[in-house]
Amino acid sequence: MFIPLQGVEFSHSPLLTFFIGLLVVVALLVWLDFPAFIGLILAGFTVGVVNAVFVPDFGPADAATEVAGAFGDNMTGIGIPILAAAIIGKSMLESGAAQRIVRGFQNLLGKDNSDIALLGSSSVLAIPVFFDSVFYLMAPLARSMRARVGRDYTLFLVVVGAGAATAHVFVPPTPGPLAVAAQVGSDLGVTIFIGLITAIPAVTLAGLVYGRWINARLDIPLRDTMATTTEELQEVADRPTSSLPGLLASLSPILVAVGLIGSYTVVDSFQDVLPALGSIEPIVVFVGDKNVALMLAAVVAAYVLYSHNEMTSSEWSEELTEALKSGGNIAAITAAGGAFGAMLAASGIGDYLAGILQEFGIGLLITAWLIAAIVRIAQGSATAAMLTAAGIMAPLTGQLSVSAAYLVMVIGAGGNICSWYNDSGFWLVKEIGGLTQEETLKTWTVLTTIISVSGLITTLVVSSIIPYPFG
Repeated sequence: MFIPLQGVEFSHSPLLTFFIGLLVVVALLVWLDFPAFIGLILAGFTVGVVNAVFVPDFGPADAATEVAGAFGDNMTGIGIPILAAAIIGKSMLESGAAQRIVRGFQNLLGKDNSDIALLGSSSVLAIPVFFDSVFYLMAPLARSMRARVGRDYTLFLVVVGAGAATAHVFVPPTPGPLAVAAQVGSDLGVTIFIGLITAIPAVTLAGLVYGRWINARLDIPLRDTMATTTEELQEVADRPTSSLPGLLASLSPILVAVGLIGSYTVVDSFQDVLPALGSIEPIVVFVGDKNVALMLAAVVAAYVLYSHNEMTSSEWSEELTEALKSGGNIAAITAAGGAFGAMLAASGIGDYLAGILQEFGIGLLITAWLIAAIVRIAQGSATAAMLTAAGIMAPLTGQLSVSAAYLVMVIGAGGNICSWYNDSGFWLVKEIGGLTQEETLKTWTVLTTIISVSGLITTLVVSSIIPYPFG
């Protein structure tokens, strides 16, 4: 038996695979309360078995090997960065470096503007750097800020997440919108200008407005995570400023990471305009790789810990080993979430949904947003959703009545919507932030959706007012 759906057998539709995957992951993680890693891997295996039944050239053996391969691919992308981030986080927290930066923020903007300081910092850092790298660096500051003021951890996590996520999808030279702009033929300068216009209301609504609203209704406690206990954080928060590292030493891990990664982004983006940059490309390709940059930043952070805390070399080594144990667990869960999303993608759900949406007679900007949004929800990856939508819409840019930069914005907005269980970023935020699944859904999932919807609305409004900026 099957139910016809526009000539497609529902039993053979990728929608069936999606709904089975959704049911299994909710059953394992929510109803049965399995550990996240086990539940996500089992859900991935289940989707793989369904793919083996319905997807051509996807055999029973692939149901196991493809999950393992996808897990390995995800671990390749996040393994070293998360382990390095674990060292950075523990070192900055226990050395007092994160606390010193927090006090610097408060001295500059005042204690009542701590959320604005974190929001601005994460937004700026995310322009040349991937979202995950920014969150690795900013999460220790959010935790230290909570230990310092004794409240508002929900707000601090939301503003950090909102700042990093907004720049990640709207403002080149962040890699996502940069790739989409290239694919649809949008001028880089115009895209940056429109990206900033689009990002400001989105980050304000998701970070400050929603952050303060949910903070008044959801009090997330400070929990042990990243191999650092709440007692250790509080002990550091009570230290006098004179006993903490200097501001430059405290900032050094962040400056090293952002400087090295940003150097690669700048050279990669602008060497066509400035050919002289090509001479240093071999160097920045290596040191600007996030694996190298974050590991060098980890070395700097570990040195700050060793030089500002009274400990032997063996005690120092033990502290770093504890950080690596915690980071390994986080990396495994994050990669498992990516593997589950990869199995959903292997069902063909992205192309299937994109093909259906192309048949509807709606405006090109809304169509692009819908394609990116539905693909994102179905398979989890924001980057995959953005590139899928860009590939479909690129041949249609000639039909646009506005600048192609607006197409980049709606694709980025759609690709950011509703981060949930099949997105590795969901698990990264949950584990590094020390959240429960419910807390992550109420904060991270909602803020990504607010960024998406507000980004669409802003783009539609601005494009109607200035359809072709600069000419």
